Amino acid sequence: MAPLDGITVLDLTRVLSGPYCTMLLGDMGARVIKIEQPRKGDDTRGWGPPFLEGESAYFLCVNRNKESVTLDFKHPEGRAIIDRLIARADIVVENFRPGTLARLGLDYLSLAPGHPRLIYASVSGFGQTGPRRNEPGYDAVMQAEGGLMSITGAEDGPPFRLGVAIADIVSGMFAAYGIVNALVARERTGRGQQVDVAMLDSVAALLTYQAGNFFAGGVVPQRLGNRHPSIVPYETFAASDGDFVLAVGNDELWKKFCAAAGLDFGGRFATNRERVAGYDELRPILAGRLRTMSRAEWMTRLAEAGIPCGAVRDLQEVFSDPQLGARDMIVELVHATIGRMTVVGTPVKLSSTPGSLRTAPPTLGSHTSAVLQGDLGLNAAEVARLRANGVI
Repeated sequence: MAPLDGITVLDLTRVLSGPYCTMLLGDMGARVIKIEQPRKGDDTRGWGPPFLEGESAYFLCVNRNKESVTLDFKHPEGRAIIDRLIARADIVVENFRPGTLARLGLDYLSLAPGHPRLIYASVSGFGQTGPRRNEPGYDAVMQAEGGLMSITGAEDGPPFRLGVAIADIVSGMFAAYGIVNALVARERTGRGQQVDVAMLDSVAALLTYQAGNFFAGGVVPQRLGNRHPSIVPYETFAASDGDFVLAVGNDELWKKFCAAAGLDFGGRFATNRERVAGYDELRPILAGRLRTMSRAEWMTRLAEAGIPCGAVRDLQEVFSDPQLGARDMIVELVHATIGRMTVVGTPVKLSSTPGSLRTAPPTLGSHTSAVLQGDLGLNAAEVARLRANGVI
């Protein structure tokens, strides 16, 4: 048994933040019914290249363990169907701009009186409240507006966004976290509630110690490249043949590092405070020493000394690591048109009720007939008529 067995999620989301949330719920056993636009589907079905047998790799990465139902719920007959699906659902997840679903009577305030146990999760750029609630939210905008870009990049260079859509992803994670908390609360109270997740809030929450340092001293953090603002040495260095990260997190590790690297500062730089203060002098010395050997040689020597370090690897190297294979983080699924395909596994490992990757991402509308007939009791002729009328 998975922890969310028996829980039904009606997924009205698209692109990344919402689909990432519902994927996490699906991995833990929830049944996820993904509602998509007839003939078009989720926007990301058209995002590429690459495409595998016509299927977007982007869509495939966040839509496993889901059923695809095509439905135009703006159509009166489609609206009647969505109402029946909501009545059967434990959770609704949506990531429309605030107010969009309210105009259709599909917002939480409209649905809650008739569905008191419903958990309704909304992911948006700025949240359901506040002066900016109606503004659209896109990942790059949120990385900028949330301060993340201001602290990412070289000290003397422009700001950078992260190499993945971290604002979308973390918002999806927080939404899943909120939903699970709401499920626990429902067990105690018998009532559902709304989960309101803003991408701006989510990015601000990621600032953690950078925000703490700002609140404590009032100094606005600046870009530092790969170095840490409070720990030295804790950054990227170049070996003779490639880059690696050195993470000397305390003074005891510093002693071990100096011994392993053959460095003797005669008692200078013994404390992290001294190393931070003397960074401009210390960094070139360390860089010069670390360039004298290959990355593999440094990895071996430092690992033997218990010094945290790691090679800067590309994805070919990452997914060739036997550690990920041993942790079931590289999983093959069988897709209806692609055949065997590979996805990243779930990072949450539960000892008694583990999640699982059961089904490949669905083709567009592949579960429409099964859901309408099996769940709602429509017959084949009714389904055919709805399809002919463009409702599904």
